[in-house]
Amino acid sequence: MEKLTCSGAKQIDLVDYLASLGHQPQKVTNQDYWYLSPLREEKTPSFKVNRKLNMWYDHATGKGGNLINFGTQYFKCSVADLLRRLSGRAVPTFSFHPQQQTSQSHNIQNLSAGEKKENPESKIVILGSRVLADKSLLDYLQKRNIPQDIASRFCREVDFLLYGKKQTVIGFQNNAGGYELRSQNFKGSSSPKDTTFIDNGSKLLDVFEGFFNYLSYRTMIHKAGEPLTNFLVLNSLSFFEKSRNLMENHEQVNLYLDRDKAGINCTQEALKWNQYLYKDQSHLYSNHKDLNDWFVKKQPDIKQGQKIGRSF
Repeated sequence: MEKLTCSGAKQIDLVDYLASLGHQPQKVTNQDYWYLSPLREEKTPSFKVNRKLNMWYDHATGKGGNLINFGTQYFKCSVADLLRRLSGRAVPTFSFHPQQQTSQSHNIQNLSAGEKKENPESKIVILGSRVLADKSLLDYLQKRNIPQDIASRFCREVDFLLYGKKQTVIGFQNNAGGYELRSQNFKGSSSPKDTTFIDNGSKLLDVFEGFFNYLSYRTMIHKAGEPLTNFLVLNSLSFFEKSRNLMENHEQVNLYLDRDKAGINCTQEALKWNQYLYKDQSHLYSNHKDLNDWFVKKQPDIKQGQKIGRSF
């Protein structure tokens, strides 16, 4: 059989290819197929394939690309080895996408499942924001154990357009003006992607991977009457190392990262940087995937004056 080329491999439908490896989407929204990441362990799907673009993006690591990028990571092999794997079964097993013509095929803008893209139809366009009021969103917050008054302090109700369809979600703004966007049926973000740093003039910093974990923590310290630290919400682990200088401008950094492989690896890396500065606080929710998961399932009764977080 004729050997498959890189250009041919990139045309293989990623959804079909993942199915051939035993990976099925957990949910499908328009052209976005959400999976439990095949590249690491997780309990909430954050690995997205945009079938129209035939690209993938892993929200937890901030990495993405085409089938070649995925296959070499999945099998931990070279491009040549991957092509040999594909050559024997590409035609009978997979459907193909027309080759996309672009002068920037190796540019990072084309290496994600619609997170950064040239196609205006598949780009999230923010239409407007307002105070949280939509009942379905408030019900979703209640399901995540976040009081409306806490959510309203840090989030907005956001309308956006995607694939010509208007959607309304909870929006958490980053320091560059973009939003993390969530609802019961949607998880995504608008450009520009960035961290959210909240400066309360403290020498202590609490770091979270996602904003629902931050909201859970703010709910806890509000009930306990705890003094405020500074807060950093990464919004993606791809910003963790980039935020090192900011984190190390503090006297103590409490890490509340997810308990999946990627989050644990980042925590361990920070402890190697400086075990006296960085503190792993994830033991609070050691049997859960993240702080909000623990908060929802345990629904802890935080009493006035009870010490949490930095004083475990």
